[in-house]
Amino acid sequence: MDPLFYVIAIMGCGDVGNSCQEARVEPARYESAAQCQAAMGDALLRNSDLSFPVVSAACHTNGQRMAQAKTSKAG
Repeated sequence: MDPLFYVIAIMGCGDVGNSCQEARVEPARYESAAQCQAAMGDALLRNSDLSFPVVSAACHTNGQRMAQAKTSKAG
């Protein structure tokens, strides 16, 4: 099973920030959402060549997440 990691998706949007579409995905992988979010500013600078009125970034999970069973004490 693949581990869970985060990637930065670069989004191109319309004038008012709607109608966004994924334009690129950064090649780097991050182990936590906090690491991914900390890297978004630099990722936006690297992708400033896109021809959209608004360019934004978002962190997305990639890989598989295991569900953890919640145990209860019956008594």
